[in-house]
Amino acid sequence: MYKSYEELKFDCEQCTKCELCKTRNNLIFGAGNPNANVMFVGEAPGENEDLQGKPFIGRGGQVLDELLESVELDRKTDIFITNILKCRPPKNRDPQPKEQEACIDWLQEQIRVISPKIIVCLGRVSAQKLIASDFKVTKQHGQFFEKDGILMMGTFHPAAILRNPKQKPQVLEDFLKLKEKINELSKG
Repeated sequence: MYKSYEELKFDCEQCTKCELCKTRNNLIFGAGNPNANVMFVGEAPGENEDLQGKPFIGRGGQVLDELLESVELDRKTDIFITNILKCRPPKNRDPQPKEQEACIDWLQEQIRVISPKIIVCLGRVSAQKLIASDFKVTKQHGQFFEKDGILMMGTFHPAAILRNPKQKPQVLEDFLKLKEKINELSKG
């Protein structure tokens, strides 16, 4: 158990628990406010993230930034964003179960150290890993579930919106629900 965010980040950046450490340019620990009440969790870094060392900075990251802006959330001050995997799988393939298992302890420690009130799972992989193994993004997006005292919501991954722009209104609705929940918690 880590006592500080900095100590956790340092150790995570040295990780060699799986084969992905051999092909990464950068380990992507996460970004944003380590004291945020809201944490976003995706599945794994993509090529741009691997090259630049930051999560969600490619085209999907631009979609995410638009969604955040639409509900007046700032990626640097209001949220912390990370992925289950901290290294890019080759050719942006889905993370393999053994890779997820190698990285899940890092994510669990991030959650413990950051202590968010809300976790938003971006996409099927993270929602199935954190909320429920049978989570269906198309049916359950925008719904809140409580796990271990943390509210969790799954929504479509920003890259999915790029592939299917018709999903954007649904995701925007999910972000509006998120903003309502944040406001509700700040009053309580």
